[in-house]
Amino acid sequence: MAGRKQVRLPLPTTHYFIPPTPIPRRRQPNASVRPDQELSMSPLAKMPTALRLLPCLGVPLMCVVVLVAVRTATFPSYQTRPPPCNATDQDFIPATAERLDRLGRAITFRTVSYAPGRGTPQELLKLADFIRDSFPLLHSFPLVTREVVGNFSLLYRVQGSDRSLNPGLLAAHLDVVPVTEEPGWEAGPFSGQQKDRFVYGRGTMDTKQTLMGSLEALEFHLKRGHRPRRTLFLAFGHDEEVLGHYGAQKIAELLEKREVKLEFVVDEGFAVTKDFVPGVDKKVALLSVTEKGYLTVRLSVRMKGGHGSMPEKESAIGVLSQAVTNLERNQQPNLWGSGPERDLAEHLATEMSLPHRVIASNLWLFAPVLRWVLTREAATNALCRTTTAVTRFDAGIKDNVIAPEAVAIVNHRVHPRQTIQEVLDHDAKVMNDPRVKIEVLESFDPAPVSPSGPESPAYMAVQETIQQIFPDSLVAPAVQTGFTDARRYWKLTSAIYRFSPNVMGPEDHARLHGVNERISIRDYERTMNFYFHLMRNVDKPLVVRSHEHDGDL
Repeated sequence: MAGRKQVRLPLPTTHYFIPPTPIPRRRQPNASVRPDQELSMSPLAKMPTALRLLPCLGVPLMCVVVLVAVRTATFPSYQTRPPPCNATDQDFIPATAERLDRLGRAITFRTVSYAPGRGTPQELLKLADFIRDSFPLLHSFPLVTREVVGNFSLLYRVQGSDRSLNPGLLAAHLDVVPVTEEPGWEAGPFSGQQKDRFVYGRGTMDTKQTLMGSLEALEFHLKRGHRPRRTLFLAFGHDEEVLGHYGAQKIAELLEKREVKLEFVVDEGFAVTKDFVPGVDKKVALLSVTEKGYLTVRLSVRMKGGHGSMPEKESAIGVLSQAVTNLERNQQPNLWGSGPERDLAEHLATEMSLPHRVIASNLWLFAPVLRWVLTREAATNALCRTTTAVTRFDAGIKDNVIAPEAVAIVNHRVHPRQTIQEVLDHDAKVMNDPRVKIEVLESFDPAPVSPSGPESPAYMAVQETIQQIFPDSLVAPAVQTGFTDARRYWKLTSAIYRFSPNVMGPEDHARLHGVNERISIRDYERTMNFYFHLMRNVDKPLVVRSHEHDGDL
């Protein structure tokens, strides 16, 4: 149409719908899969999740396995191989009839300690006179002095020529524990009788054998013309069995007053053990480098008493029983690995059967497992922690009367890595009852841990002496579960070691403080030679030895 403007309308827009690509659903663990889907799945997808993670875990796991194998194969030995002491040696001390007779006569003195300050003074004086008469050279030698301390204890000083060497001290004690009325003694408990190659009597194991053995060794040494370089003390307390307040304590105070600094102390302790350490076929000499502490507490509860026909909801006996049960069920913390018990395992590692060796050589990995396993038995559990023993429980006055008070006595042997206060805090926490009163009856701290291994010259001198006398045995540091006079000398040296040079099997432990205490003639011979060789081995400067060790990772 002429003259009219043409308008163009926009074309309509067309929308196209593109369906989204379907996302495969994740297969559920219990979902069924059709056969055609199984064919389309990759082999990796078919594997369980744990197996699919193996490629990720494989390399670290192999590294751990290789590291364990290398450490097991290359773990260093702590044992020494010194020339053994033989009966054919010119300086060997034989157990002659005369020497055995002296030991037997020492046993006949009934030097019993009953309680602190209560013993047998006349018997102690007789024993002291017997010792003086039995070793004439020692008591007349110009370099030897003898002092009586605390009325009955004996302190010998053998003057050395080299004043640059700190003195050493060998300790034993004169007293013994009482003999009970138990039957079964094969020889009189104070007879000192020889029977079937044993000497019987109270003190043959604790510790008149080390008392007489060290004196025999010193007498023998002096007879051979020895002139010592290092000053040596022999200290014999008279009341060790009742805590040593008036014996070893007075000796230590005397030495401290004289400003004596000791190089080392060697006192009684564990012996050479048989069948004691799992995985070790050889005998093991346990050289104690510390002692457990001691804590005895009195727990008491006072509540309303009355007639048994009208009881309250709770009683003193019930409350205290629950508190004691809580103590036994919630033991003190497991501290295995924080003290020298870890060193015991490592010092024996190279001599163990293969499975035990793998574990002991790799405590960086297996310590938690070993810590748990050791708690299964009472003897090894005592190495792991402060022990808790309920030793007495007293309550009640009549069958039909409700007791107004209940009392229990609990004895703790305190691990070297715990304090007395920490033990008390744990007790209060687990009993969790303010009605239970806690009273400390007696306590003393664990001993400081003395150094061990090649970095400790004194330890190595004792170890080499042990392996000279017991060449078929191993040596390892240990924790002394009992206590000795050695704790009185803490201020005088940091190197205190506890060892008794005789062999003890499982059947012998009951003899200590028990029926048929005895020592074999062979072991007494070893005791004399142990002290003789120890006197020789320490009569020189003691030097640190190098020892390569990778350490824990």
